[in-house]
Amino acid sequence: MQRKQLLGIARRAEQFDTLLDRFMPEYDSVERHQISIDAPPSVVLDAARHVDLNDSLLIRAIVKLRAIAMRARTTEPERPHGLIAETTSMGWRVLAEAVGSEIVVGAATQPWRADVVFQPLEPESFVRFAEADHVKIAWTLRADSAFPHGTIFRTETRVYATDQTARAKFLRYWKRVRPGVAAIRWILLRLLRKEAEANQLQSVAHGRTH
Repeated sequence: MQRKQLLGIARRAEQFDTLLDRFMPEYDSVERHQISIDAPPSVVLDAARHVDLNDSLLIRAIVKLRAIAMRARTTEPERPHGLIAETTSMGWRVLAEAVGSEIVVGAATQPWRADVVFQPLEPESFVRFAEADHVKIAWTLRADSAFPHGTIFRTETRVYATDQTARAKFLRYWKRVRPGVAAIRWILLRLLRKEAEANQLQSVAHGRTH
């Protein structure tokens, strides 16, 4: 009961995301980042879907350091390029999409393990999932129109633990990796802005030549 009350207080203090709320209205942890981009929402979201984590040497280094620190035993296989293609190949699943404005992705997992396995779930199964000693993670790519033009791009990640044991494990793990995760998101947002604005300029230039 106390946990539910604390979650409720934290929930009311945070901003709402209607699409994300369908899958995780309450959560134990939340991380939010945003950036202004001089391009329409549809262009930005398309760029977000295809932005490539491997384009950043620093992101690759942070991921490698995490594997070393966690003593991971398996070697990451070659994966498709593009954020959505890469993450879904890892086991994440697209839970919902508002065309041109938002994508919600989720999975169940035990991220504190050295070799993390992401369990893809159908949308309704994700909502009901309650297997002991796990967390559910849902994250978004969201592009909102910004007055007078352009886009505010937001990414939000929510985590919900299925029991107190999982919650304690996750919070210990998160304390260790949060700086690296925040750095990856900071870099990723700037890669996205560069790509989206370049795509918009190319689109405008192409339109002027026809």
